[in-house]
Amino acid sequence: MWKDELVSYSILDPTGNITALVDSPIEIADQPSLAAVLMEDHPEVEQVGFVNYVASPRTDHQVELRMAGGEFCGNASMSAAALYALRCRPEGVTDVWQTVKLGVSGCAELVKVSLVREDEKSLRAAVRMPLPLAVTRMEYSFEGIREMLPTVLMEGISHIIIEKSSAFFSLKRDAQKAEQAVKAWCQELSAEGLGLMFLEEPSGDEAVRRLFEQAFCVGSVEEGEKPVSIIKRLTPLVYIPGSGTVFWENSCASGSSAVGMALADQMGQAVFLTLQEPGGNLWVKSSPDKGRSWLFGRVRLVGHFSLSQQL
Repeated sequence: MWKDELVSYSILDPTGNITALVDSPIEIADQPSLAAVLMEDHPEVEQVGFVNYVASPRTDHQVELRMAGGEFCGNASMSAAALYALRCRPEGVTDVWQTVKLGVSGCAELVKVSLVREDEKSLRAAVRMPLPLAVTRMEYSFEGIREMLPTVLMEGISHIIIEKSSAFFSLKRDAQKAEQAVKAWCQELSAEGLGLMFLEEPSGDEAVRRLFEQAFCVGSVEEGEKPVSIIKRLTPLVYIPGSGTVFWENSCASGSSAVGMALADQMGQAVFLTLQEPGGNLWVKSSPDKGRSWLFGRVRLVGHFSLSQQL
């Protein structure tokens, strides 16, 4: 099925959104089936990507990443950049921010990830997220409910933001119906992937937000910008038709960025978000100017693994 005697892969933890990255060459047609095998072997893995480290000095990026379903994924982008830094340039992983450029599936522009080491297996990451195609409101219907919802359309994945005031928020308490809805709406939008971002009021310590606002927001605030600070709790549900997966994810980077874009557009000013997600916190700085966003989080290397050849 795939050519290598051993398939080499690594598992990383970007805020609980456990990601497997395969660095053996695998034909695109075989990637979904290999992804299914890896996710069966590692039930904690929520997504699988395939990486290639670009060695030629003539290229304008260091890493190529393709997700098993061909979608875009912000957490996998952070993970691929961290893996490159740890595995291919260990001497370059320092306490000073460095930038890795990636070509990522579902995204025409280069994705730039800045990294700084915390310890030998963990890094903080800042991603300049791709610009959205549109930040808008669209009408959706499901089981007799019809409502306009904030929607962020992106190249490789789109997101619908469902706040607690929405009648559709009840889907958060009914996993089966929520999964039916995300599949139906993904088909309606003809999207490569779709997330339902359930957004509500937070719980926890204000000091946590303040600490990371100071640590991460440096360098991402443009001249004259005064982001308003917001704390929310986010529960992400993501469906990827290309890989046939639907997950209540521990965190969703592109979905978090989409929430920032939608709130910045709604408020007409830059926002700095702390998003409490099942796997931990992600931070987003978004501007209403075309939805420009930075995403901030952590990535930890779990380990390197191999899989015997499949016949």
